[in-house]
Amino acid sequence: MVRFRSLLLTVILAALPAWGAPSSPQHGSAQQPNTQVSPLQPVEAAQVQPYPSTTDLVNVDVMVTDDQGRIIGGLKPGNFRILDDKQPREIRYFAPPKTPMTVVILMEYSSMSYQYYAAKSAYWGSRFLDELEPEDWVALVTYDLQSKVQVDFTHNNYAVREAIAGLGFPTFRETNLFDSLVDVVERLETVRGRKAVLVVGTGVNTFSASTFDEVRRQLRKSDAIVFCVGTAEQEYVRFRGSTAGYAMTKNQLSAFAKQTGGIAYFPRFEGALPEVFSSIAALLRNAYTLAFAVPEDARDGRYHRLKVEIVGPDGKPLRVQDKQGKWHKLEVMAREGYIAPKAASGSSEGKAGSR
Repeated sequence: MVRFRSLLLTVILAALPAWGAPSSPQHGSAQQPNTQVSPLQPVEAAQVQPYPSTTDLVNVDVMVTDDQGRIIGGLKPGNFRILDDKQPREIRYFAPPKTPMTVVILMEYSSMSYQYYAAKSAYWGSRFLDELEPEDWVALVTYDLQSKVQVDFTHNNYAVREAIAGLGFPTFRETNLFDSLVDVVERLETVRGRKAVLVVGTGVNTFSASTFDEVRRQLRKSDAIVFCVGTAEQEYVRFRGSTAGYAMTKNQLSAFAKQTGGIAYFPRFEGALPEVFSSIAALLRNAYTLAFAVPEDARDGRYHRLKVEIVGPDGKPLRVQDKQGKWHKLEVMAREGYIAPKAASGSSEGKAGSR
């Protein structure tokens, strides 16, 4: 069985397309010693719309669909109402959709289950690259015992495909999801504009210093959107049935995504991947970026709950009408809250303008 699984990994990795050479030495293969994590470099500020430099702002990326999942475009700043602990805030910055994506693919790549899930994650992760456009930024980070930047931010998704195809056999069977996610989110603090993390893996966490609650606390400080694609749904449903352990991993991935305004997907069949990845790309590409200033009396260093509402000119919830004349309610996906800065100490924690 071990020999068969190893052969399966070789076949799948060999089937991944090879492209042009990476543009820098840090796009190295995982066959090198996995002892040092290279930094994710900030995306050039000139590539995104700048925030006003005179005000510290809290960034909120908002994705809007109707109750049938259809993406809603054409909304204006006046259609958005931001409630900060139930208090309305003035929108100080607004960027419409159709701006480039900045995405980190955080991919599980361990020898767990005889490398079976590593091969699956590699193949699934490469499928997301089909959704990228030339102006999008993408980086690849893998994790087993620890995380490793395989490809830094680039417009060249061919370099990412080559890196995935050249990963070789994973060394460690540990899956350090929690620390890896915290590390990526912390590095993204220096990246301005709309940004997301795409987690591709089983959701299993076997070796982390960070706890589940600590990951959630770190996500509260970040304005990155987390999407998760679980790779183990088919195997657990088909071969093992529902187990408490697997249910916990699914709940963890779902919690990370929901807190940041993202979605967790658990496709059972490979045929669902195009729809899943196109949905993620479409949501990110059509997200609205809003920002508001925190008043002095609300700068308490505490976690604030956020709620974003879509309203019409009369201030009432906006509805849309389809071609058949049927009216639909709107659904909003956005981060659930943020850490307010402290007025006394001038802490930058939780400020979007400090990125």
